[in-house]
Order: sequence, then C-alpha cells, then structure tokens
Amino acid sequence: MPARNQPARNQPARSQPARNHPSPPQRGQGQWAQGHLEPLNAAERFKKDDDGLNVRDRILTRYARQGFDSIDPSDLRGRFRWWGLYTQRRPGIGGGRTGALEDAEIEDSYFMLRVRIPGGQLSAAQLRTVAGIAKEYGRDLADITDRQNVQYHWIRIEDVPAIWARLEEVGLSSQEACGDVPRNILGCPVAGLDAQEILDASAVLRATEAVAAGNPAFTNLPRKFKTAISGCSSHCTAHEVNDISFVGVTGPDGSPGFDLWVGGGLSTNPMLAQRLGAFVEPQQVPEVWAGIAGLFRDYGYRRLRSRARLKFLVADWGTDHFREILEKEYLGYALPDGPAPAAPAFGSRDHVGVHQQRDGRYYVGVSPQVGRTSGTQLWQVADLAEAYGSGRVATTSQQKLLILDVAKDFLTKLVAGLEACDLQPSPSVFRRGTMACTGIEFCKLAIVETKQRARDLCAELDRRLPGFDTPVTINVNGCPNSCARFQLADIGLKGSIVDGGEGFQVHLGGSLGTDPAFGRKLRGLKVTADALPDYVERLLRRYLADRADGEQFATWVRRADEGLLA
Repeated sequence: MPARNQPARNQPARSQPARNHPSPPQRGQGQWAQGHLEPLNAAERFKKDDDGLNVRDRILTRYARQGFDSIDPSDLRGRFRWWGLYTQRRPGIGGGRTGALEDAEIEDSYFMLRVRIPGGQLSAAQLRTVAGIAKEYGRDLADITDRQNVQYHWIRIEDVPAIWARLEEVGLSSQEACGDVPRNILGCPVAGLDAQEILDASAVLRATEAVAAGNPAFTNLPRKFKTAISGCSSHCTAHEVNDISFVGVTGPDGSPGFDLWVGGGLSTNPMLAQRLGAFVEPQQVPEVWAGIAGLFRDYGYRRLRSRARLKFLVADWGTDHFREILEKEYLGYALPDGPAPAAPAFGSRDHVGVHQQRDGRYYVGVSPQVGRTSGTQLWQVADLAEAYGSGRVATTSQQKLLILDVAKDFLTKLVAGLEACDLQPSPSVFRRGTMACTGIEFCKLAIVETKQRARDLCAELDRRLPGFDTPVTINVNGCPNSCARFQLADIGLKGSIVDGGEGFQVHLGGSLGTDPAFGRKLRGLKVTADALPDYVERLLRRYLADRADGEQFATWVRRADEGLLA
C-alpha cells in the first residue's frame, strides 16, 4: 500500500523507470516515476521550493501583520491556494481584457476564501460560524459551490488568522480547499438517511478524508484531484466527472461496496470518467484512494499544466494498464471484478423538496438562487435547523442546501420559515435547475458576469413560461473552465465576447446518467447577454411544440434540426 512508499514533502516516491509502460514512448512529460525530477514550469518550481501548506506560518506571522503588499508573489499566486485563498478580480476590468493582463494588473487586494466541507455535512454550530464570518468579514456574501464548499469574498489578509481560528474551533478549515492537492471530497448529503441508498458511505468518506487532508504524501500532486464517495442511488455527486469516484453497488457476493471510476474532468478538454471494473470493499476505500493518489503523484504529467490532470493519463494508458499499475505497484494485491452501478431514475440529482428519511423523519432541500446566499440567510437556516430538526444541515454538489432530521409535525412550520427567507423547497423548474459560477464579479479568469445574469434569466423565464413542466438545467459559466459544469447542462452557457460585449457560446443537450454526453456546440451559435432571455424562451417554446410524448430536453436536442436550435 502507498504508506510504504510515501515520499518526503515535495519529493517523488521513486526515480526508477516504470516497468511495462505503454507504448509508443512519449516525450518526457515530467513524470517523477520516469525520473523527470527537475521542475519543467513555474508551478512545479514553487511547489518543489516549498510545500504549499507551509505558507500558513508566513500568513500568521508576517503577511497578516504587514498587509497585502508584503506578500511574496510565489505565495500570493501559488501557495495561498493550499489554504483556500485566491486573490479576487479588481472591479472595473472588463471581460475583454481577461487573459491580456498579468495577475498583478487584474487582482485586487481582497481574497476569495473557500471552506472545505467534506461530504457537505454541517452542524448548526458550524453553519453559524460560517455565517458569522461572512457577516463580519465578507460583506455578508457566501456562495455554495458545486463541490459542497462555502466560498467567501472580500476577505482581507489581516483577517485570515481570526477567520481560521473561528473555523477551527468548530472543526472546519480552509486547508487544501484549492491547490494541487486532494480537494473537498464529495458525498451524498443524505448519506445514512436516504431510504433508497445502496449503502451509507459516511464512515468511509470520513476515513478517506483523514488520509487525504494535510497528508504530506499528497501535498504536491500534478494538478487538482477531485474525489466523490457515495452510495446514493440517484448519483448525486456526478461521479462521471471526478478524478476518482467510488460509486455504490451491490458486490459479487451480495454485499454492498463500490465500483471504481477514474479520469473524469471538464474544463477545456472534457472527459467522462471510466470504470476500472474493480469492486472495492468499504474498508479498502482509503488505501485504494491513496494508491490512486500516489499513482497520480508519481506518473501524472507535470510538464504542461494543461495536460496535468489525471484524465490525460487515463486516456493515454487505458483502464487495463492503469488498473495493473495500481494493483501491482501501489496496492500489492488484485481487486476483484465487480458490477457497474445501476442506472439512476430520470430526474434531478439535487435532493430538493420534502423527502421522508429511512427513520421516518424528513429532510427538506431548498434552492438558493444560483448558489448565492449570505451570512444572514445561513444564520436563519441554522436557527431553523435547530428549531425544527436535529441541527444538521448539508450542502449539495448542485449548490443546494438541506435541513435534516425533521419530525413530520414540524414540516409546515419549517417550510414556512424557509420560504420567509427566500429559500424554496418547491422552486420553479428554472430556479431549481440553474447553476452559475462566480463570474467576472470576483474571478480573475472570467469573461462575463454570471450570478446576477443567471438570477435575472430565471426570473424572466418564470414570468414568460409560467408552469413550465419539464426539468431543465441551465448552467452559466464565466469562462471555458467549467466551474459550473456547462458541458453537462441541457442549456450550457460559456462566457464569451459577442459583438464586442458580454455574451455566451451555447452548448445544448448535455447530460449524465443513462445517456451521458457533453452538450452539442453548434457552429457559430453565440448570443449576447442582453438577448439571452429571448433566445432561451424561443428554444424552450420550440421544444414544447416539437417534443414527442415524454421526450426530455437533451434527447430532443440530439435529434432536432439545427434550425430549431438557433
């Protein structure tokens, strides 16, 4: 298992050439296992020079005391990410200048700070702490991300020590919420509660988090490393687009365990994860996870950042060779073959609405507007969770929020309380189905504004198409990096400059589940931001008029004439 090969910080586990490396031989890709130890780009250099987690001490003892201008650039634009910190975009810089400016020209002296929330699980006390930080230090803004994190903006470096102290008092952290490390592990927000789940993966997720977070063996990976561990029958963690996923299945002997998937990811080169065909017993998950993380560390491509994700290695090697190296070099044993997961029923994966738990109580899922919430609103949710439930709350990978363990007699009061603070258990199709990334408001990579445009689009569609009867997802992204997973949406909108102003490249018909596919990009199909409501309304009306009985939007898009989609 990997523990016997764990490297010192920032050092490779081995320097001998790999055996049985697949042919044809490639140009050196910066793989440690191939003996390519000298950093081949600036990111690899700063990681070798000093472990990213070490920047914490400098933040506490120097930068927070001396202010923004005292921060070393390699810390500011590199190692800060290991503690969940990114500089945010300076106001007034238009999207047309994105990519044309150096970081120092585009960044503000404020930070985004991301809180790591494994499996999305929070207590009321933790949520109040998260809410209080947003109110006191983040101008009352808090975003729920599609990786179950909470994200602040407007954070000053001077306030980071106090924020960390508050988070750590309640068992939370920003550690490794960003960076070339194992990111927040996704899990089903109703693990252990959902009557339809294949198995409760809560304990497995916690055990894997204990191996992943802060482990010096994994603080210098080639790129980010995204994990999902879930026994949810509706596949709510989108395992198809994670670097590694453990997906609940019934094993060969009838016992529940996990099917193992690797190599998913989106951004500018989207790829769906592939099954290794291996069955993993629950107690094996932490060491199998560590084996794959170690394999990625040692064999991952470090020469080019654009090819450093695990998906490129999996695509080049193929699943058979990947599994062989995992078993022989990292586990020391063969995993048994196992079954594929059962297809989820059609419908949303977001757990929104009122649902009965396996213990007879209920959970209530609500839809903040495109993930944008506030400290004030989150504090209200914590109060409601304690008043009418057990105090447990969960975030989802669809930017949603759940209150757990509610007695039937309290449902009416809870729903009324949620609706009073603009959190709807029965949202419209459009409010429920729309996600948005951070956008140009704060993100240095963005080209267009997203959060407010997505909110305005939902409101306009609700007005123009009241009672629209079919689930439709609309994902609004500020740039090609797909933080809002635009390639997987029924209607995916990628930020672009159109006619000299803000607009979107349109992708149509993305989906996961039984018929996974990335959205169809029609040649030249772009729309200005101002024309977006008219375009989406026209498209949805054509769908309503042309669809067959029961035909879903993505299915219709794939057969529709391009003229209907323009």
